[in-house]
Amino acid sequence: VQLQAYGGGLVQPGGSLRLSCAASGRTFSNYIMGWLRQAPGKERESVASIRWSGGITKYTESVKGRFTISRDKAKSTLYLQMNRLKPEDTAVYYCAARHAAALSDEYVFWGQGTQVTVSS
Repeated sequence: VQLQAYGGGLVQPGGSLRLSCAASGRTFSNYIMGWLRQAPGKERESVASIRWSGGITKYTESVKGRFTISRDKAKSTLYLQMNRLKPEDTAVYYCAARHAAALSDEYVFWGQGTQVTVSS
């Protein structure tokens, strides 16, 4: 499995960014895909997740109403649309995948991180 994340950058508070994650190596119909982030000096946290089949989504409370996770099955690509960005959203963002039937909710496959910096 290969996951390649891109789309990060520098944006002003209140702005928007869309992260993308190209997924390859297998079919993901039984997978949960997620976006996680890690800010300097902080623990990594799960931002959002989506079940590849069915599209059920989950969000951490701090991004609800601002971020939207989605996937394009035809392009095998995961997205994270981030609106109304805040300085506290600054972090390295990672896309990740895990099998939906796995006993553990730990992500198994990881893409490289992409830096998101929210600053004026």
